[in-house]
Amino acid sequence: MTTPKKDVLRSLWDAFCSLKLTMFLLISLAVISIIGTVIPQGTPAEEYLATIGPAKISLYKALGFFDMYHSWWFILLLYLLTVNLVACSIKRLPHIWKIITQPVTVMEDGLERSLTNVATIKNSNDPVQLKEQITAFLETEFAEPVVTETGGTLHFFAQKNPWCRLSVYFVHLSVIVIFIGALVGSLFGFKGYVNILEGESISKIMLRSGKELDLGYTLRLEQFSMATYSNGAPKEFKSILTVLENGKPVPGYANARVIVNDPLTYKGITFYQSSYGDASEYLFTATDLDGKNPVSLTVGGQSSAKLPDGSSMCLLESTPDIAPYSPGLSGPAANVEIHKTDGTSERFVVYANHPELNIEHAKNHGKGPVLHYKGGEKHMYTGLQVAKDPGVGIVWLGCFLMVIGVYTAFFMSHRRIWVRIQNGSVTVGGNASKNQGAFQLAFESLVGRLKTDLNKENK
Repeated sequence: MTTPKKDVLRSLWDAFCSLKLTMFLLISLAVISIIGTVIPQGTPAEEYLATIGPAKISLYKALGFFDMYHSWWFILLLYLLTVNLVACSIKRLPHIWKIITQPVTVMEDGLERSLTNVATIKNSNDPVQLKEQITAFLETEFAEPVVTETGGTLHFFAQKNPWCRLSVYFVHLSVIVIFIGALVGSLFGFKGYVNILEGESISKIMLRSGKELDLGYTLRLEQFSMATYSNGAPKEFKSILTVLENGKPVPGYANARVIVNDPLTYKGITFYQSSYGDASEYLFTATDLDGKNPVSLTVGGQSSAKLPDGSSMCLLESTPDIAPYSPGLSGPAANVEIHKTDGTSERFVVYANHPELNIEHAKNHGKGPVLHYKGGEKHMYTGLQVAKDPGVGIVWLGCFLMVIGVYTAFFMSHRRIWVRIQNGSVTVGGNASKNQGAFQLAFESLVGRLKTDLNKENK
């Protein structure tokens, strides 16, 4: 009599061995992965947050959608699927192992009736001679047979690829290994980003969680360059980086090139080329119409500056020499856009070598400040994604095991042949673990060759 406790444990075990649970977990993980693809992970951009509203932001944060692959419930699903795969393997493996290691070598009547491929060959050769013929035939055409004699009846058994029945367990193992690698990377790895100006160095990065992380060494951007297509679209952007320890370049990591799909890895941390931007600084002076009360202004390539009258100025483009564009003029110049306090805006050119033109423009457009261009220093910055994943080697191992398991599962099958010599007839039976149609053709061909071989010897 079973106790209620044993019944509960048995029911729980059966639930974890269920194929329905496997399908439910796989579908759940697939749907969740779609959500993780649609919703930006990490710290979403302000533009994205502005479109979904505060209520959804609170809901998404509560559900962990902004860092879904590290959320407790996603990891719980991985644990459940791992336990499910292990339970299924434990439940079914003993039966498969017995088929592989303790095959049925005698074709009794019950086994013969269960086989879909059976053929009978009439032959009156001497049993001893038939034994030698069939043994030699199976060794040559199929596999080395096991010969068994029971009650005066000779039985032959030969098999190919019995170990391929374990392919499904290789796939199970590979999935578990990949999950372990993912969890190791999740628990002990990190992802972040950093922007570095040309000629400058950094030793800390910003993680997705918003915390700073000290790398333990210094990374310097020696140069950033960008190649473009004929239409001006970016073709390739490249960073030249140097790793420094104790202020000195690390051998082999000086002037290392980093481009898209060709990252730099040092001490387990990988730097990927991700983005770039203009960090140049341009100098202006704003004065009254009479040249008094000068105010120095610094405008970045992607920023704006406040003018003394409350309006704002942004730089559209600059040139080191205006001569090619305006004959008779020379020297640096900048095309700027002014956004006035009354909501209007205007665009005009500010010169470095022609202050009279700057004053004339100011007089013609009201009593606003006079702008004078002082030149600028062009700098670019590189944006790098930074990642450390100690589980990547484990994941690659899992992928390797999965390739072996999937290849074996799809392209190999366990094939078995039984032969029985009884009452002047040779009965041949066979089956395969998969691809029955192809095995039937191979079986018929094998029986035909055996019949021809026996008839030759008979003559």
